[in-house]
Amino acid sequence: MLTRTPAQSLTDQLAGRFVERIRSRLLAPGARLPSVRECARQQGVSPHTVVAAYDQLVAQGLVEARRQRGFFVRDAAADMASNRPHARASPSLHAPEKIATAGHRPAYAAPSHATALIRGMFHHPSDRPQPGSGVLPLEWLDLPALPAAVRRVTASAAWAREARSYGEPMGDAGLRAVLAHRLRGLQIPVTEAQILTTVGATHALDIVSRTLLKAGDPVMVEEPGWSVEFARLDALGMRVLPVPRRADGPDLAVMARYCEAHAPRLFVSVSVFHNPTGYCLAPGSAHRLLQLAQRHDFHIVEDDTYSHLAAPHAVRLAALDGLERTLYVGGFAKILAPNWRVGFLAAPGALVERLLDTKLLATLTTPSLLEKALALCIDQGQLRRHAERVRQRLDAARTRSVKLALAAGCTFAAEPAGMFGWVDTGVDTDRLAQRMLDEGTLLAPGALFHASRQPSTLMRINFASTQDAAFWKRFEQLRDAMR
Repeated sequence: MLTRTPAQSLTDQLAGRFVERIRSRLLAPGARLPSVRECARQQGVSPHTVVAAYDQLVAQGLVEARRQRGFFVRDAAADMASNRPHARASPSLHAPEKIATAGHRPAYAAPSHATALIRGMFHHPSDRPQPGSGVLPLEWLDLPALPAAVRRVTASAAWAREARSYGEPMGDAGLRAVLAHRLRGLQIPVTEAQILTTVGATHALDIVSRTLLKAGDPVMVEEPGWSVEFARLDALGMRVLPVPRRADGPDLAVMARYCEAHAPRLFVSVSVFHNPTGYCLAPGSAHRLLQLAQRHDFHIVEDDTYSHLAAPHAVRLAALDGLERTLYVGGFAKILAPNWRVGFLAAPGALVERLLDTKLLATLTTPSLLEKALALCIDQGQLRRHAERVRQRLDAARTRSVKLALAAGCTFAAEPAGMFGWVDTGVDTDRLAQRMLDEGTLLAPGALFHASRQPSTLMRINFASTQDAAFWKRFEQLRDAMR
């Protein structure tokens, strides 16, 4: 809470709090600030103090007052674009382009608020567990074999020579070999010659987009979905076509209408433990999706980021498709070492050289030291045993978290599974997130997972970091106060 000090007035403290959140994108462009009366009540100050703080934000160009509507965060980038002479109209994050569809609501390009989720990944409001976090707790990811593997690699005579070169353009051959073996265990027919290593899974998705698409191309993406993907595609100038994600898979009727109206080139999908719902693709839906892709000649990018948390027999498009029309993306940030940024891409043989050219233009190669160390951990079974322990721990955490959420009066919009829960709170989670952030707790409101930001009562929770009854008790208090 705000406190009176000789060094800084309550007005300056309140304005400073909003400035920090706006500049870190925790309050995204277009977001509405609490009303003067509501903010005064939340912060325990007078309405005069709030008005003075909001006036400071307006004077700094961070906020705009809209008559009879309230105060909203300004989109500085959009303002610059609109004031630029002879600006060329194009689909962008800041001027959403309507995409007409037959029998479906208009879709919009992803707004710049989507990067709020990325920035939130690096924002640590307190030392307490963060319900909106996208990673597992640090203590869960501890694997002593990792630093031991790094020491082993650097002690070798071969490394002394390799460290003075760029390494292999495709990525470390040893890592690609063990990855190919692991994918074959998932029934995905692949050789190491079809695998490129990348700087994390996001880099792999970016390589695919830059190789197969050009500015203006329509791309189908599941909604709700990972807001980073909406924003990334839109920043490249693509037209984002949101596809509703259901329990058994994407809405194929909507996809068929998109195909007839726009002939999209690509579909981006998470088959296993979809983020944020936790849904897994059903076999029947998978087969019909592949038939649609064949009929309308588009590729599918299957993002299997959560594969280490799932059973090997989970339905994967790359396995059913034989890696012909599907490109498979994976990584290790969710299970092992987010900061290592090791990811990979498995692709049809005919596309490998084009994908490699794109990788070379962006990063030349990838860090072979970490790739070699990771290959050792996989080859010796350490990663497999570590993943088994994490899955057991996550299963127990999910059980506890679900009980607490239900006891707090929440409902689940999707059957709880995997790492994340898709929870209906009954109140506007954008407003709730700001209230919780005041107290050092980071939430992931539902609006972040849609192509166009709209008020939502949903939020994504991390089962591993929502086992604290104190969090749910405070959640109930703030939610009930909002009602």
